[in-house]
Amino acid sequence: MDWNRRACARRGHETYAPDEPALRARLQTETPMGEAWRCLRCGDFVLGGPKGTGPAEEAPEVLRGRALRDVLILRFLAIERALRGVLVLAAAYGVWRFSNSRDSVRRVFEEDVTLLKPLAQRYGWDLDHSPIVESIRKTFEYKHSTLVYVAVGLAVYAVIEIVEAVGLWMVKRWAEYLTVVATAMFLPLEVYELTEKISYVKIATLVLNILAVLYIVVAKRLFGVRGGHAAFEAARREESLLEVQDAAHGGPVRQPWQERLVGQGGPPAMEAAKPVG
Repeated sequence: MDWNRRACARRGHETYAPDEPALRARLQTETPMGEAWRCLRCGDFVLGGPKGTGPAEEAPEVLRGRALRDVLILRFLAIERALRGVLVLAAAYGVWRFSNSRDSVRRVFEEDVTLLKPLAQRYGWDLDHSPIVESIRKTFEYKHSTLVYVAVGLAVYAVIEIVEAVGLWMVKRWAEYLTVVATAMFLPLEVYELTEKISYVKIATLVLNILAVLYIVVAKRLFGVRGGHAAFEAARREESLLEVQDAAHGGPVRQPWQERLVGQGGPPAMEAAKPVG
């Protein structure tokens, strides 16, 4: 998949006219249909004026190639974090409401159990000794303060998940660190839960979290991995300004009829020929 052209198809091309005459000449050309500028993301010449202008060092850092794929993965994780945060927040609210009306909930529960006993006995199910019923009854014995602490803990965890989701969606580096630290902290608990009872959901969640931690640390060069933050910024700038830097270093210049030409109302594309010079 060509991530660059896919992004340009959805968001539009990113063109820029640098102030430096030599560099400007390499990014701009004239065609029978008017001037065209090279897109900083996909590299095609685009009919019309540039979106921005200014010094070359102020050119926009347009995400290209692998960086675009990384954004897609991070936003998938952001959606997963957001959904988890909403569910945990709902659970926190439920525990808090339960803590304030525990007696009435217990009364309703016991009445329902009494009504269901004849039907359960008909099918050989002893509700009084059912593990599910016993677990629910144990929750009624918890102190009000304990339930409040549980609700607060769940709410804090939900807020962390939602903050992670927002930061990851906006591709913020602090959110990547927060996601790695917060996820790694809960991995031992997830492993312990598997020792208690194995389920496909728990296994899938554990695998997903481990892969997320490894991917973010390695791909985003966190904690000094693969050169750390400096190497990450250098690679991102080189990738996002690849076309500008190639031109600045005297890279090959193609004539308009040798480039794919993307225009509004004009021919959809022109096949590239061999580069000149």
